Amino acid sequence: MPALRQLMADVGRDPNVAGVLLTGSAGRRGMFTEHSDVDVFVALHEADPAWPSVHSPSIDRWVCTLDELRHVPGPDQPDGWWDRYAFTHASVLLDRTDGEFTALVDKWGTLSGSESKQVLETQLDGYVNFAYRSLKSIRDGRQFEARLDAAESLSWGLTVIFAFERRIRPYNKYLAWELSTHPLGRPPWQADVLLPQIDAVLRDADQGAQRRLYASIEEAAVEVGLGGIIEAWGHELPFIRGDDPVN
Repeated sequence: MPALRQLMADVGRDPNVAGVLLTGSAGRRGMFTEHSDVDVFVALHEADPAWPSVHSPSIDRWVCTLDELRHVPGPDQPDGWWDRYAFTHASVLLDRTDGEFTALVDKWGTLSGSESKQVLETQLDGYVNFAYRSLKSIRDGRQFEARLDAAESLSWGLTVIFAFERRIRPYNKYLAWELSTHPLGRPPWQADVLLPQIDAVLRDADQGAQRRLYASIEEAAVEVGLGGIIEAWGHELPFIRGDDPVN
């Protein structure tokens, strides 16, 4: 990767560079292809116009100060929140901060306990809502609408599934890679179980796949003390669970 070699040569001549992070496909073993560019974050001790952010066919370089990196955006902050998976499982190429840069990368790339709780409290009910709507549409013969809601439910549901383990939902491109190389702890969320379920939900809003996925999320929610969010669905629960499919 000539662009990366040139970057590291430039970095070596400038002590103002505090840290370098290789992310994207190049930073995740097995994902790099002939079509991939190089994605890097460069953290500076002090802002310097000689280090602009760059977007080119060969390298995407995002530049920030170390102080900016210390302000980790929470789940309620749209600006920056969606960038956080870029720090997950990425490769630190340089750390001139006695470990602070590496620790900040880890902080960006995982959820704290309070962040995990916040994600679950705000996303779990949304997941149930879309799954419920999809199942209702199947019952009523509205297959197109069922597929739309099923697809929406996965966006919320995957965020929830990873938050249970204080992890950030991967970008879709990396989902299969993530589940295979960094498995989730619960058996229903192993790659060989979860990925076929997701495929079935996306393909035709399969009721069985949706209800099996829902059951695994409900079980996890009860275990961490969020059963109240589930129980709030009251008389709709037997239908969602599949215990009363003619509701």
